[in-house]
Amino acid sequence: MVTSPHPSAVRSGEIASKVLKEISQMIEPNEKIIRICTTAEKRIREYGGIPAFPCNVSINHIAAHSTSPKGDRSEIPEFGLVKLDVGVHIDGHITDTALTVDIDGTLEGFVAATDDALAEAIVMMQPGVSLGEIGAKIERVIKAYGLRPISNLSGHNIKRYQLHGGIHVPNIKVRGAPKVEVGEYYAIEPFATSGIGTVVDSEYIYIFVNTGLDTQLTGTTEKLRVYLREKYGPLPFASRWIGSSSKDVDIVDEIRALIRAKVIRGLPLQIEKKGRPVSQAEHTIFVSEEGPVILTKRA
Repeated sequence: MVTSPHPSAVRSGEIASKVLKEISQMIEPNEKIIRICTTAEKRIREYGGIPAFPCNVSINHIAAHSTSPKGDRSEIPEFGLVKLDVGVHIDGHITDTALTVDIDGTLEGFVAATDDALAEAIVMMQPGVSLGEIGAKIERVIKAYGLRPISNLSGHNIKRYQLHGGIHVPNIKVRGAPKVEVGEYYAIEPFATSGIGTVVDSEYIYIFVNTGLDTQLTGTTEKLRVYLREKYGPLPFASRWIGSSSKDVDIVDEIRALIRAKVIRGLPLQIEKKGRPVSQAEHTIFVSEEGPVILTKRA
């Protein structure tokens, strides 16, 4: 049984924490979102890590899967909530962390709700505790602020080269959930909203992932399929990460062809169903015999 975190996971967590803290200082009205995303990813590499997924910058009612596409001109607004979510891996050892910035100081209760829910959940991440009870704690804390947890978003366990390892850390009480196990890595990820507590997929897709389906294609599409599989494996990647030196290649068309062949799939941008603001907080922990070790703890 593994009783201490892998050194690469420890270093990954340190990098993720450092980068998240640094880019949070960039959250100012009129700042270009694509600059925030690319700066985060650049610094991850400079510090010795690799982005485990594209930097997410999600504004107000947008909850997840929001990164800048190529040529994005969108900016941080004058008010509202900005969620920053970064992931780092070193040799496949992944850490995942997020925070929320209240731009103009009028939605502090949202930030406090998810921060407190995360802190309370981490304390409960002891060997043998039901993940369903941890979800119940998250739900109680968020509701105490007069908000609702997002029921169809959850935290997750993490395995080597697998951002989502197959076990959910719910944000509401559920029955029959697995128990916390020594040696496991978990990303705990509360979301709070003043809406109905559900997210839905939007029509926008800027993040993709290989499906593992080994369908042979032709021409440029086949070359791109092989490149994406070899470059990113099972980890998510951004459309803006993909380019071509040839003016004759339309990357958007090639991505559509890969989706039709089901060799990649899109991760749609997710929004709160009623368009209400959403906050988020997240840490990655390792479960030791003595309890949780926060790998992404910020100094």
